[in-house]
Amino acid sequence: MVTTIEDARPAVLEAVRDLVPTLRANGAEADANGWLPQENIDLLEKAGVFGMAVPRRFGGLDLPLAEKAAVLTEIARGCPSTGWVSMVWVSTAWMVSLYPDKAQEEIFGSGAVRVSGGFTPGGTLTPVDGGYRLNGTWRFNTGSKAADWNMMAAIVEGPDGPVGEAVALVPLSDMTLADDWDVSAARGTGSVSSTATDVFIPAHRVADAERAVLGTLDDRSNTGATGRNYCLYPLVLAESLAAFVGMARGAYDLFLGRLAGRGISYSSWTDQSAHPLTHVQLATAANKITAADAMLERMVALIQRRADEGVQPTWEERADIRGQSAFAIQMAKEAVDLLYSASGATVIARNVPLQRFQRDVQGMAQHGLLNAATSLEVQGRVLLGLDPQNYFL
Repeated sequence: MVTTIEDARPAVLEAVRDLVPTLRANGAEADANGWLPQENIDLLEKAGVFGMAVPRRFGGLDLPLAEKAAVLTEIARGCPSTGWVSMVWVSTAWMVSLYPDKAQEEIFGSGAVRVSGGFTPGGTLTPVDGGYRLNGTWRFNTGSKAADWNMMAAIVEGPDGPVGEAVALVPLSDMTLADDWDVSAARGTGSVSSTATDVFIPAHRVADAERAVLGTLDDRSNTGATGRNYCLYPLVLAESLAAFVGMARGAYDLFLGRLAGRGISYSSWTDQSAHPLTHVQLATAANKITAADAMLERMVALIQRRADEGVQPTWEERADIRGQSAFAIQMAKEAVDLLYSASGATVIARNVPLQRFQRDVQGMAQHGLLNAATSLEVQGRVLLGLDPQNYFL
């Protein structure tokens, strides 16, 4: 039985590591159906994945960031879409800990929870007696098909127009999901659009967006140097990078698994593994993955250190995390692309998992927060002592 955090970390990680072959085998089904097989969700729930970010006072595992990142990496090594959905559910569940205790008690009551989210304001919150009325539609709502709650960004409407931005916690049962996920990558994530129509949200489940990001909302007992009061965007970036490292490791495994006995078409080489170019390609991919993993480990250590101290990272540190995470994701993507291009024409067959890893990595790297050019621009500005002109830090 898991009784301490020290027991929980290896128990969850070892359980997930054992699931990698199953997650990988189920990847084709996820890709074909546009959503994860229920078996994947059930197995991860049994392993304790969806309790990793839940505070221990609610029966959760409350694992440190490094342990959560290690688990998310393993899930993505098995299946990129399952890894991405798990990352969203785990990171967004942690965001609930930024809310007042009353909201936390409501959402964390079971000790494990799956929370999806739309963080581009896609609707409006209109004040009414006791709370707000929420209306709007949020696209790319990853994980909403099997989430318990949605966390939705919206514009607060005052009598004379917009007065700010807030984030509402909504039961998924109050949302309507579209059937509009028809994409070439990340198909298994089922990131359909979700719509709220005149949904009442009590005041304790609506948080000012800026104060939530800064972790300064009132009526929270979990404040100070708890070791879990992370800075929001660095946490999300680190956990996203963990998923990409896992995807790249999975692609590396798959490349090696196909190499035995393969020749090089239209050449005299009967064994691809004997060709010097293969050696260079494999080493280059391995080093890119190792470098991305090292950057992840470094930023996780910094984020955790600041949480242990009960302070937020400096703006310079946040800008570094933004730029370095995007740079590391780019390296992971390049590693997968290299392995894919070295795999011959047969890699395009849908029954070859490596093609799915390559498509998913390409698609997920398009996420606006992870875009290399935008993120490196922010980091470069701060390195020069300039205003970042970007508040996603």
